[in-house]
Amino acid sequence: MSTSAPMNLVRKIPQPPTAVLVAVKVLLCIIPIAQIAMGAAHLDDCPRQHYIPVYLIVVGVALSLLVLVTGLPCARVPKDGPPNPFCWVSLGWNSLLAVFLVSWFVAGNVWIYSIYKPNYHKNVTSAEPYCDKTLYLFAFWTTTLVYIVVGLFVALGLVVLVCLYMCGQADPDDYI
Repeated sequence: MSTSAPMNLVRKIPQPPTAVLVAVKVLLCIIPIAQIAMGAAHLDDCPRQHYIPVYLIVVGVALSLLVLVTGLPCARVPKDGPPNPFCWVSLGWNSLLAVFLVSWFVAGNVWIYSIYKPNYHKNVTSAEPYCDKTLYLFAFWTTTLVYIVVGLFVALGLVVLVCLYMCGQADPDDYI
């Protein structure tokens, strides 16, 4: 069995129509736009951890850029002729943006989870800092959603690998 058998299966998948690709990109931008709006609307509403609204704004902008940049002309490889030199620049920007997003995500985790269950009530008589409930819970659940989605992708990937192995499409040596 060839070591490229699973990759041949992936290469045979037809390219979806442009309308579908555009619809997926629009859907992928909904949460980042909501993050930008929520962070901007509540910029001063979390004295307990003032970086949480900033985190939401920056991660929303970075994710929107990543969604837009991944749709540049490099998605389709030319059948004949030299490859587009713009693709290397695009790949570099995508890589830098991905590294930044991972780093920023780690920082956001520290800012959000370190104050878990903050004081949600702005009380003039109390000196205890607060964090707006809507802002905090939005940041908490959008960050937790990333862990849920990654876990689902890992589980799905393992199921696909087991299925490929059980159906004889892959050998254990293919992944070493």
